[in-house]
Amino acid sequence: MRLHRLTFPNRKGLQLSAKLELPAEGDAQHYALLAHCFTCSKDSTGLVHISRALSARGFGVLRFDFTGLGHSEGEFADSHFAANVEDLLDAAAFLEREYKAPEVLVGHSLGGAAVLFAAPHLPAVRGVVTIAAPSDPDHVLHLFGDRLPALREEGQADIEVAGRTFSVRRDFVEALESRSLDHVLPDLGKALLVFHSPQDQVVGIDHAAKIYQAARHPKSFVSLDGADHLLGRAEDSEYVGAVIATWVRRYIQSPAEEEEAHGDVVVSLAEPGFTCKVKAGPHRLLADEPRSVGGLDQGPAPYDFVSIGLGACTAMTVRMYTDRKEWPLDEIHVHVTHRKEKVPGETDERGREVQRDVFQRKIEIVGELDSEQRARMLEIADRCPVHRTLEASAHIETEALDPSAASEGSTQA
Repeated sequence: MRLHRLTFPNRKGLQLSAKLELPAEGDAQHYALLAHCFTCSKDSTGLVHISRALSARGFGVLRFDFTGLGHSEGEFADSHFAANVEDLLDAAAFLEREYKAPEVLVGHSLGGAAVLFAAPHLPAVRGVVTIAAPSDPDHVLHLFGDRLPALREEGQADIEVAGRTFSVRRDFVEALESRSLDHVLPDLGKALLVFHSPQDQVVGIDHAAKIYQAARHPKSFVSLDGADHLLGRAEDSEYVGAVIATWVRRYIQSPAEEEEAHGDVVVSLAEPGFTCKVKAGPHRLLADEPRSVGGLDQGPAPYDFVSIGLGACTAMTVRMYTDRKEWPLDEIHVHVTHRKEKVPGETDERGREVQRDVFQRKIEIVGELDSEQRARMLEIADRCPVHRTLEASAHIETEALDPSAASEGSTQA
């Protein structure tokens, strides 16, 4: 394990203290970002052992102190839950800028709630892990005890947590109470792994049940039988790190797989008939012709694939635009049909009538959008790359391959 002490700026210009652990040998292929619990730090025992367990299995791991905690700049009184989520996003941006975007988010206790809020904003993240996390951020308020009423009334109060005193402001409480995982978990869009101990006396295991039930698949739950809330025993946190490393590999790709995912499409036809095996990066599917023309109808026909490309590209392009504009697009359905039609008055060199391909596209937009927004979305649809390719009449280059050299690729299709 190689340890690097780092600092990076958050969006407010404060320097956050961090440690990056890398494998003892070789480069890290994947990176994980860890978030500590409420009033803890990047050097909490549980987080350190999880980090080491992951780095021992080839991961690069960044753990850092939230604003006003540990060795990071800022005042804890000026921080709140929303600021923690922002710090996480800034840490992910730092990793992507200097190393590689994190593919795994791991959060302990309130840090677990924070990673659930941050994950949807990080496209590279494939797996999200919570450890002893509350099902709602405001659960942490029970730690304030009888000081909570004074805090609400006076706007600021000193709170003692785990033998340490922290100055907390009213907006910290309001930020916690305004956040609900009920609106995040159903649309997380990432694989989720939930760890929780049945013996947790700080955050009861019923919170894990609520998180698990609200989330959609793929999701997994691991019971940390016998562990305490802070994962004080090394064997508990090392076990967590080992399970994370094994679990998340189902959802992340190696560099070779990433290269394959962006490589050539290979179409192979070996059996009698028209059924083709198609390899598109890591994906496998079939192409065929309808039974009416002698096929077995085992997959889309060639022009169906072209229509699929146009429809998918249209939907993705519109979605990217509306997300950037923050318009309320709920759903988009693109209906594409293909036909051949004669071009009036045009013939080829043999005197035959010229035909052209016509793709008819009908776009169904669902959402509370006004007429101007809908019109603009139709304009954007015409800018999708596949649309432009089809209209521009692409040039196709063809060359012959040596069958012996190409055999490996064809047998793997």
